Amino acid sequence: MTTTVAMLYPGHAAEDDYALIESALNESVLNESASPARDIRLPVVITEVGSDAHTVEAMAAVGERTRLADGVRRARAYSPAALMWACTSGSFVHGYDGARRQVADISDACGLAASSTSLAFVDACHELGISRVAIAATYPKPLASRFIGFLADGGVDVIALCANDILTASAAGTLDGDGLFGMLAAADRDDARALLVPDTALHTARWITGLEEEFGKPVLTANQVTAWQGLRLAGTSVAATGLGTLFTR
Repeated sequence: MTTTVAMLYPGHAAEDDYALIESALNESVLNESASPARDIRLPVVITEVGSDAHTVEAMAAVGERTRLADGVRRARAYSPAALMWACTSGSFVHGYDGARRQVADISDACGLAASSTSLAFVDACHELGISRVAIAATYPKPLASRFIGFLADGGVDVIALCANDILTASAAGTLDGDGLFGMLAAADRDDARALLVPDTALHTARWITGLEEEFGKPVLTANQVTAWQGLRLAGTSVAATGLGTLFTR
């Protein structure tokens, strides 16, 4: 049995995270001796990007309906069970209601369940019973601060935000593990119950377990929550090692 969730991903930066997540999920499935044979597929469909600048205007344009509709059309080739708009800023920049309308348009276009990374962050926090978080954002503050209001509308309180002024998605994609750990260290607060890392352009998949061990709390990263949400929409639940607390529930 194959479960396919197509990822609509803007441009090129850290899309290879999905291959790592897919491998971790399938390795965990193989180790579930009592479960039926399953195969998880997370194909990435690259959507058009006019500019990958981390500005409110550029990220609003990234999530325009025509760009996403073209991605949906090409995603049909994979016969997915669900679709994810794998972009945080290109969804939260439209506000909570706007992000919901955005995924409703995607769902209407493909006739399948759909969601986005921003909405996945809210649902992941609710799944873990977490309402107070700190954010380690790659974005400059004008863009990053939009995520605070978005989460608030979803019932999640942000008690700290560290904006790291990385100006483009492509630049975020070059950040290494040391840079990632440093970002979270600067954002962490004792009373934050989780650390959120909201950029699908940032490589995080290989470091989630180490991050949780270092900071002693759940770490939710953009590509991680996107995969998790997509599998939920597809009606599949996989307990996986190496992908953090979210995948052990």
